[in-house]
Formats: sequence, C-alpha cells, structure tokens
Amino acid sequence: MPRPAPSTALRPLRVIDLSRVRAGPTCVRIFADFGADVIKVEPPPGLDPNENMSGPRHGYDMQNLHRNKRSLTLNLKKPSGMAVLRRLLETADLLIENFRPDVKGKLGLDFETLHALNPRLILVSLSGFGQSGPYRSRSGFDQIAQGMGGLMSVTGLPGQGPVRAGIAVADSAAGLYAAIGALVALQERAVSGLGQWVQTSLLEAQIGMMDFQAARYLVEGKVPPQSGNDHPYSTPMGVYRTRNGHINIAVGAEGHWRAFCAAIGEPEWADDPDYSSLEKRFARRPELRERLEAILAREDSAYWLDRLEEAAVPAGPIYAVDEMFEDPQVRHLGIAQSVNHPALGEIRLVGEPVTLSRTPASLATPTPDAGDHNAEILAELGYSGDEIDSLLAEHGPGEPRP
Repeated sequence: MPRPAPSTALRPLRVIDLSRVRAGPTCVRIFADFGADVIKVEPPPGLDPNENMSGPRHGYDMQNLHRNKRSLTLNLKKPSGMAVLRRLLETADLLIENFRPDVKGKLGLDFETLHALNPRLILVSLSGFGQSGPYRSRSGFDQIAQGMGGLMSVTGLPGQGPVRAGIAVADSAAGLYAAIGALVALQERAVSGLGQWVQTSLLEAQIGMMDFQAARYLVEGKVPPQSGNDHPYSTPMGVYRTRNGHINIAVGAEGHWRAFCAAIGEPEWADDPDYSSLEKRFARRPELRERLEAILAREDSAYWLDRLEEAAVPAGPIYAVDEMFEDPQVRHLGIAQSVNHPALGEIRLVGEPVTLSRTPASLATPTPDAGDHNAEILAELGYSGDEIDSLLAEHGPGEPRP
C-alpha cells in the first residue's frame, strides 16, 4: 500500500515532545497529524523505569498516540543530552511537556530559561493539578481527576456510589485544551513575535468538561445528583429497553414530544395534562418510563429506530466498539484509518475527528521505534560525523550514520 502524504496544514512548525502517558501525547498528536515536524525526545530504552506506562511500544495505545512523529533518544541526566536538547529547542516553535513543576526547574526547562534561549518558543505544560498551588507537586492520573473534578459524582445510577467514565476523560480533555491554547499562542505570536507559557491540568480540564453541571451549582447552588442513563433534567431522554435490547431516545423539545407520541401509537399522550410540559414529564419520569418501556417491549430495537427516524425523533442504537466501527455512517466518515508499520504490517488507528477541506489530517507514518531518527535529527542540527557517532554511542539506539 503506498504511504499517504503528510498533511501540509502545519508543515512549517517544529514541535518538541517531552510528554508521555496520555494527556500530553493527545495534544501532540493533533500537531503531528496535521503535518508539523514532531520530534519525540525520549530516554534510551531501559533507562526510565516507567517507560511502559502506555503499554508496549508495538501495542495499540502507543501506536495510536505517537504516529507521525520522529524519535530522538537522549539521556537528559547527561550534559551532552541537555546540550543536544537546547540546540534542538533553538529551532523549535513548541515544547510540550508534562514534568512535575520542580523537575522542570531542575532540568532548566522553566519558561524563563527557555524564553532566554528562544524568545519565540511556546512552552505547553500539562500537569495533574496546575503549575502553582498546594497540589502542584502531586502526581495526577485520570481517575483521580475524574473524582476530584466532579465527574464520578454525577456518573452512574442514583445511589450507586461514584462511577468512573469508561474513557480517560480528564486526560483527553487536558490534551485538547492544551492544543487549543497552543494554537491561540501561535496566532498571538504572529502579531507579537514572542512565545508564551500555555498551561493546563487534568483537574482544570475535568472541571471544564463538567460544563452545565458545574454551572448548575455555580449559578443556582444546586449539587447535581447521579441520573444514571437519564438526562439530568429532560425526559424522555435516555436509555430505554426494547424487546431485544436497548436504544437511546432524545425527546428534547415539545415538537419532538408530539411526534414521539404518534410514533409509539399513543397520540393522545401529547395532550395529556400530566405530560403537557417538560417540567411535568420530568416530575413523572418513573411513571412515564414504566409506561414507555411496556410499549417498547412489544418490538425489537430496529423496529423502533426505524419508526422514530420516520417521525424525525432523535434516537439511536447503543453499540459495542466492534458494532460502532461497522455502522455505515462511521464507515463513510472514515475515522478508522490505516497505516503501514514495518513490524506489524497494515494496522488501523483512530483518525482525527475533524476534517479540513484543503489540508486534512493524515496518518502518514506509524509510531517510530525509540531512536529511529537519531542520526537524521543530529545531522539536521549541524553535528559533525564524529560528533554523531559519539552521541549515538552515548544516547543510542539508532542506525549509525552512512
């Protein structure tokens, strides 16, 4: 299969990736998929005891997170490693990292030092809890942020106790917010000519993702409870049992309600005074659910989805992941994309969920092995042949220079 061409959208940018695990790599992946020159700087294999936190190098998670990058291995505890990194940063537009704040200072990667080295450099820092404050040095993990950021208190069935979401919401959100901040800083630099420090954290990102639930408390003083699979304040909106499974139904407005009543064969419900407004339906939600599921139990999910589609009532199936990727609309959107890996062969990964008409994202190259581009990058930085050989011996692996 011919290799896809890289995207040209961010081609002039050089991004140095010192991040690991999920939040930082989620941010970096956006730049990589849109064609920036992303150089993943990482320790030589075996040096970092936590190097496999995202699983094995050829595993699904590493392959999905680190495609479209080049890899340079450096031992940053050695002066020669930091010297290479500093030379690299002189050529860079963005540095993305998730060191603890105290570690960043010890390495000389604080914003003031970097700004003196390269005034145009934008530093993007992701952390568990922020770059300052009483929790600044704590290690942050997604589930901890889900708990502290309120998500686990509103997820799950009423009275069930806290429930984590099935995906890394805080990690992924922090990565997306970091990318947004970096793009804003790049646009501002086009005017000022100067870089700046972009900061986000898992905790802030999770609180941001709470959105209307957080605003509900801030504006009205109401603490949102668990609502299970029901919408917090609208009904019928949630998961409903059919004869052979479950479907999602989203009756979000009065027009939807009238169409829904006709579709399920109960048109008189539309004018029932007990159900004549969203507030009245919500007050009688348990009763309404019981009546609805008695009707829905008469037919299979596919029947009801067809009926509701004909009536223009929002509804949808509830897929397992394999079913999701087989859905005709998902296949049409092409979000599962292929890339050729030298050891794994052709593999499919999750593409960018945003499309640009002229310069779309591209999965051009697979996740590199550690140090795959050592000699190439060192040569670009102007090191001599003998210097490259010495650095490869000290910071390998990597193919020796020709």
